[in-house]
Amino acid sequence: QVQLVESGGGLVQAGGSLRLSCAASGSIRSIDNMGWYRQAPGKQRELVAVITSGGYTNYRDSLKGRFTISRDDAKNTMYLQMNSLKPEDTAVYYCNADVVTLSTMKIMYWGQGTQVTVSS
Repeated sequence: QVQLVESGGGLVQAGGSLRLSCAASGSIRSIDNMGWYRQAPGKQRELVAVITSGGYTNYRDSLKGRFTISRDDAKNTMYLQMNSLKPEDTAVYYCNADVVTLSTMKIMYWGQGTQVTVSS
């Protein structure tokens, strides 16, 4: 069993910053791709950023320059540094990860989400 737990969300004023964390735990052999997604009320879930096991990153075009994704494989943890936040960044942020389990199965897991609210 593997769990992903997000943390770091909250209420922030426009222009502020937040750092989200996604910690993976359980029967983990290794983690391949990891990603952040978000879902605003009434909208579909959308990709924010992804990072491969080799450290390659890719971002939603509109977020480049403000958001930075990173990972610490020693801690099985991924981060999302969000700067210059805007009200339109308000959403529930989810992490996911392609986990290779101890039984060598590759399974995608999702976290439960963390709320980010940006006030104007």
